[in-house]
Amino acid sequence: MAEQLAVEALGFLAAEPERLQHFLSLSGLDVVKLRQAAAQKGFLAGVMAHLASDEALLLEFSAAGCHRPEVVGAACQMLNPGFD
Repeated sequence: MAEQLAVEALGFLAAEPERLQHFLSLSGLDVVKLRQAAAQKGFLAGVMAHLASDEALLLEFSAAGCHRPEVVGAACQMLNPGFD
């Protein structure tokens, strides 16, 4: 469930060039390396941590996917134990 939600979150980020560019700049990735990084362990945790670090982005994703913010937060916690 948490991984599936994180994949959905990545699609949400990728759907808007500004959102994707912001994520890439914060992660240090570029579009070419994104596909490689996506296959790495921990990548989806990073996607969820990125969402959780920006309340407006989290709420926008929640509304777009019809997910309660608490569900998104719980998925972030599952992928990032100890994340506050």
